[in-house]
Amino acid sequence: MRTGTQHADVATAELETALRGGPFHVALRAAITARGLPLQRVQHHLSRYGVRVGVTSLSYWQQGARRPQRPESLRAVRALEEILQLPDESLIRLLAEAEERSDPERPTGRSYRSLMEASGVLERLLAELESPLDGGLHTLGHHERVRIGAGRELLGRESHHIVRAHKDGVDRYVAIHHGDPGCAPERTAVRALENCRTGRVRWHRDTGVLVAELLFDTRLRAGETFLFRYAFEDGTAGASSEYVRGFGFSGGQYALQVHFAEDALPVRCHRFTQHSAAAPRSGRQELPLSGHHRSVHLVEPRVRSGIVGIGWDWE
Repeated sequence: MRTGTQHADVATAELETALRGGPFHVALRAAITARGLPLQRVQHHLSRYGVRVGVTSLSYWQQGARRPQRPESLRAVRALEEILQLPDESLIRLLAEAEERSDPERPTGRSYRSLMEASGVLERLLAELESPLDGGLHTLGHHERVRIGAGRELLGRESHHIVRAHKDGVDRYVAIHHGDPGCAPERTAVRALENCRTGRVRWHRDTGVLVAELLFDTRLRAGETFLFRYAFEDGTAGASSEYVRGFGFSGGQYALQVHFAEDALPVRCHRFTQHSAAAPRSGRQELPLSGHHRSVHLVEPRVRSGIVGIGWDWE
């Protein structure tokens, strides 16, 4: 008969094996077992992190019946790593591997793993700037123009932003740029074009994430609107095959226009959506490329939390 110590040793050994080789649901189940926590206690600990996940969802996750996909669920996975005393990114890594195996058609340029790594880096960079995700502002309208160069690279993008403050004292906006794989964010220039000036800039080399403060010359009161323009000049990576925009909150109108150099025209373009970085892509729709203006666009009358983008194929 095994003693309590022997049971604990077996559970620990199974957890170590699962964390090395996965899959995600086996590692999660082994971690919960090794810590001796019923799912109700796990749910309680998550609530202390400000994350709401049902016991049924936790049960499905550890059985492999479902995988965490929505932003709130992915926040839960990061919290679980702390609650269950696991190495940083251990469950996230296994989840990334599971998702990539199940979706071999996902473009390699924006893999699930790269997006998840970028999301973790983004949280840290925003924390350095002491900026909440919405910054006290709601977006009413956002028109974004992306330029693709003759070498098929992402040259840069310009944003025309209209926002409304939902609290008093807001005097800045934190803009986010996620360059293509292989980019050099330290060489990306931030340009404040209208009604703003550049403040602190932070970047992370490995993921290509850059965040920049855009400072207003006024402090907005709750309900006041503000209009400003800014741009990122990049051109530091290789060939680009898509542009992706993530939204943490539902909001106003979003328009995306991609403009191609005359000597670098794609053979076809399409739009797509995702509920989150972990979710499968859906809503694929072919988009016509304007021959004269060499551009393609999409318009979302009212954005929802998730991801929207335009992809294109080269010859």
